[in-house]
Amino acid sequence: MGFEPTTSTLARLRSTPELRPLSPKWALKNAPMISIGQTFARVNFELLLPAVGLEGTEPGVYTSLMTFKCDDLLNHLDVLGIVTTTVNHPPVFTVEESKRLRGDLLGAHTKNLFLKDKKGRLWLVIAQEDRHVDLKALRKDIGAAQLSFGKPALLSEVLGLEPGSVTPFGVINDTEQQVTVILDKGLLAFDALNFHPLTNTATTQISPKGLQAFLGDTGHEPKIISL
Repeated sequence: MGFEPTTSTLARLRSTPELRPLSPKWALKNAPMISIGQTFARVNFELLLPAVGLEGTEPGVYTSLMTFKCDDLLNHLDVLGIVTTTVNHPPVFTVEESKRLRGDLLGAHTKNLFLKDKKGRLWLVIAQEDRHVDLKALRKDIGAAQLSFGKPALLSEVLGLEPGSVTPFGVINDTEQQVTVILDKGLLAFDALNFHPLTNTATTQISPKGLQAFLGDTGHEPKIISL
């Protein structure tokens, strides 16, 4: 019979940082790598309870099927000690809609461009929302081949995002570190930055230092340039 924690136990786990369990995906990221025939896998030898979002392939060997969602992200930021504020709002799909529906949120508002170059490399450009980004000039600044916007299917596969919700927080799902992050230097002058927390029905406010700490934790140290 499996262990079924009570509601009060779950509440205590979620409210106590020392007791809050790490997500399976992050546990696997730091687990040792072994080979099984021609296949390599990460093994979590300390996994004693049934793993949510994991598919067992052999005893003690698991493949992560989990994609971080909004609540997972906010919990992870909390575990990292990064202070954020999140407000909910109707879905927004464009900068113009965001301006109209987000309310009186202070700080810098942004646009985030998911790009692919002709060599297949992936880029995420974080810029002020009113900044004009010339892709031809940008490719020279970042050393990319010809740039175009990444397709929705690729966005979903790599960052776990839908069009309209592109955000630097999406790199939490890029465990293979396929994406290079480009950060507009001008954003560092603001006290707070605003991004979607993996959904376009909310906006999360974070400091520039907090953003850089998050990106570093995921292995996506940003390249900072003036756009």
